[in-house]
Amino acid sequence: MAKDGKKLIANNPKSRHDYFLDEYIEAGLELVGTEVKSLRTGKCSIKEAWVRIQNGEVYIYQMHISPYEKGNIFNRDPLRPRRLLLHKNEILKLSQKIKEKGYTLVPVEVYFKGSRVKIEIALARGKKNYDKRRDIANKDQKREALRDFKIRNLK
Repeated sequence: MAKDGKKLIANNPKSRHDYFLDEYIEAGLELVGTEVKSLRTGKCSIKEAWVRIQNGEVYIYQMHISPYEKGNIFNRDPLRPRRLLLHKNEILKLSQKIKEKGYTLVPVEVYFKGSRVKIEIALARGKKNYDKRRDIANKDQKREALRDFKIRNLK
């Protein structure tokens, strides 16, 4: 793995389905040793996770990191809130954006960047049902067009 290489641990495909993702932010993650070892084996889920700003700090809730098998007494609660590491001006900018109508923070993916664990969060607006249906219809059209193109090229 290269120094700047990105090794994906977990992603949240539902975030792209349920939200319009406007702005992406990379943040560090405050973890203990056994959590990092568990992440190296790929045992993480952010499907139910959500992000909140409290007292000038950013926290992620419901991010599940399975306990490390050989960690015994050093293991922590798998669902404990974890602090995200951002600069103060980034936090202020995000909190101002969230106060606008309809914006929220959504975790998109967790990955290793070098030896550090990073999380990508996005400033997001919720989609309505008709937006979701439109996205599904567009995806189906693209899939059919590719299928037709492939059939024509085989003949």
